[in-house]
This record gives sequence, structure tokens and C-alpha cells, in this order.
Amino acid sequence: MSPFDHTHTDDLAAFVTASPSPYHAVATVAERLTAAGFRQVSETDAWDGESGGKFVLRGGAVIAWFVPGGALPYSPYRVVGAHTDSPNLRVKPRPDLGAHGWRQVAVEVYGGPLINSWLDRDLGLAGRLVLRDGSTRLVSVDRPLLRVAQLAIHLDRSVNDGLTLDKQRHLQPLWGLGEAQDGDLIVFLAEEAGVPATEVTGWDLMTHDVQPPARLGRDGELLAAPRLDNLLSVHAGLAALLAAAATGDALPYVPVLAAFDHEENGSESDSGARGPLLGNVLERSVHARGGSYEDRLRALAGTVCVSSDVGHAVHPNYAERHDPTHHPKAGGGPILKANVNQRYATEGTGRALFAAACERAGVPFQHFVSNNTIPCGTTIGPITAARHGIATVDVGVPILSMHSARELCAADDPGYLAAALTAFLTD
Repeated sequence: MSPFDHTHTDDLAAFVTASPSPYHAVATVAERLTAAGFRQVSETDAWDGESGGKFVLRGGAVIAWFVPGGALPYSPYRVVGAHTDSPNLRVKPRPDLGAHGWRQVAVEVYGGPLINSWLDRDLGLAGRLVLRDGSTRLVSVDRPLLRVAQLAIHLDRSVNDGLTLDKQRHLQPLWGLGEAQDGDLIVFLAEEAGVPATEVTGWDLMTHDVQPPARLGRDGELLAAPRLDNLLSVHAGLAALLAAAATGDALPYVPVLAAFDHEENGSESDSGARGPLLGNVLERSVHARGGSYEDRLRALAGTVCVSSDVGHAVHPNYAERHDPTHHPKAGGGPILKANVNQRYATEGTGRALFAAACERAGVPFQHFVSNNTIPCGTTIGPITAARHGIATVDVGVPILSMHSARELCAADDPGYLAAALTAFLTD
């Protein structure tokens, strides 16, 4: 019998549904932080040294932290790191196109999606519109709007022997009949957002699967949902931070949630993990509490980061693709990711720290390494460790169908991860 009643997992499903883009994910996090008494601070304002919860928003990234009443200028941080973006199809600057009586939307491939998973799905559009005065408006069409239609088997009899998709020619979704007219899509989205189309001068828009998350299996022991990579970790980290803030002033360090954008394409942006955002926030927090350059170095030297991103459960149909002695199972708890070439930042000390957090939380954990013949991916973990000199450990939840439009995990594992991260932030 599962130790969880799946309240956390059901809330994760609601969080994912409310967050079809990184900008929506950040807005959802901000809404929940505000409800818990955190206050937003602007990067362009002077910061005060008052205790309590604070957060900064930048595009699709959010950094939130809680300063206990007894925090010293050199008090170290405990950071949970994650990312808000997911692989998908994103709208080009000139989106209106079509041919042969079909109206289409011009899209570009973002990150490394399983492209075939986006075929013949009901897709919505979400993101942000940027107005002439520089302000932004979130927009989400969370109903069937687009479809990337496959070619019928009658016109490609060999398709089941191997599907090859041209990213330029084969992925442009349909959204109506007739001739394409320049400006149609943005006019439509401006109406959806309730703003004049003439005021929209920029946009960041992307497709999303509109099918809601669902529990699967005989006993509902599985969760299928879009964007588990990596909103699952953002949601767990937020739960852990709010739990840490609820403990009040007893913590000997400052707990932090750092959720970045653009991890799926290398993190090289002003809102990505390679950018200055996290370092700036940590440094300014030290100085706001009266700290010096020396205090900042002392604080960072004692800081630990848990980089949380989903990982691979053993696929029963492709078990040979996994390391033969490391078989993470869905429902077996979070995984500790290791790679001696520093694709993951985990080393022995970090492994011991997270294992202790899992023990305190009463949750199981597992180990993950890649098959030596199949190079693994990477995370924000090594970036955070190298850029800020912060001891970092890489963890996550094992899933199937990673980078699909719809991914799969055990319903217990999100709760296991949240409990472990809570123990990490509240010890």
C-alpha cells in the first residue's frame, strides 16, 4: 500500500495544467508564494534585509527564498534547482502560412522533443504577448486549436518500417481552412488575451498538448501528463520551500528555490542557469543583510544545491539500453544521478547528504548511471556547481517517455521527491 494519499500528485496535475508555458509556470509559482506570505521584489529596486519570504521573476524564471529571523550575513543557502521549460514546437516571428486550402502556423523545434509524439494531437497555444509599452500579457488557448497531421499510410506504405520527419516541412500545424493572411494568428491571440492587436509588438508562444493529466493503471498507480520534465521538480521544490518557510526562524540557513528557463537548449540566457540571476540574488541577499564580500564568500562556501530533474526509469521494452547493474524503477523513490565525467554534479558527499535527507523523510531512493555505450544528458547541476562554486547533487524522479508531448511516472514518486526535498530544506 502506498504511504501517500496522492494529494501531492493530484496537486501536481493541477499545477501542470495551469502551466502550459514557462511564463505560466512562473506565474503559478508566484501566485502560490504570494498566498503563503512571500513578497515579490524587483531587481531594479534597492533590497532590504528584512526576514521572511521573497521572490524575483525574470521571464520564465523565478528565484524564491526565505530569510529566517536569526539569519546572519554569512548564513549559507540550501538551494533546490529546477527548470520551467519543456521541449515543444514554438511559433516563429512570422507565423501565418498555408498551402492548398489549409491555414497553418509556422513553428520551430525547441529543445530535443520526441517529434513523433506531437503528431495527430490536439494542441493549444500558450505563452506571452509583449505590448508596445513593454508590458506583457499571458495568453493560453487551452482547447484544441492546432494539429500536426500525419501522412496517411496509403501514401507511404513503408512508414511503419521507419518514420522520418523533416523538421521544416512536416511539423507545421494546421489551424483552419482558407488562405493564410499575415497577422491572423496574433489578432486571434490578442483577442484571447483581451488586448488590442495593434499594441502587440512581440511574442513568445508555444504549442502544448491540451489533454489533461490522467491517472492510469489498475489502481491508478501511474500518472500521465505533459511537461513532467521538469514541472514535476518545480512543483516539488515549491512544496519544500513553503514547508521550510512554515518552520519560521529556526533554520540555520536560507532555503531557496531556483527555477530557470531554457535548460532544454543549454541554459544560455539571462533567465537560464548559465546566466547571472541566481548569483545576483544570493549576493544581493547577503548585502541586504549587511554582509561584505567576505560574508558572501563564506555563505557560498557553505551552500549546497540539489539539482532536481527527471531521469530515466528502466523501460521494460528496451532494458538493454540501461546500465545492467542500475535499474531505477517507477515507484521506487527519487534517483541519485551520477556521472564521472560531470554530466551530473553528484559526488560522494552530495550523495551522502541526499541519502540522509531521504532517510529522515522515510522515503526510498535509487541510483542512476547511464549505460557506458549511451552518453547521458545533463542538467543545471554541473552549471550551478561550476558557475557559483556551490556543492551540488543531481537527483530526480524516474519516468518513461521523456521529452514526449506526454510523459509517464509512478503516482507515488512526486510525493517521495517532495518529502525528500522538504527534509533537505528543513533539517
